[in-house]
Amino acid sequence: MEYKLNDIVEMKKMHPCKKSKQWRIIRMGADIRIKCLGCGASVLFSRSEFEKKVKKIIPCELEIED
Repeated sequence: MEYKLNDIVEMKKMHPCKKSKQWRIIRMGADIRIKCLGCGASVLFSRSEFEKKVKKIIPCELEIED
């Protein structure tokens, strides 16, 4: 699975804010920090945990501008 900084990812479960399943990758290293596009909360995952919970990746060049 390939992903990079600023890609949008869709997780398997909805965030408790109930606004979005989509998150933006804001930090990459040994851990990955993602930010909810619904409420702005951020969560830090280990790479292995992140890869288990991600459903699909929307590359940043394919994003639709509003």
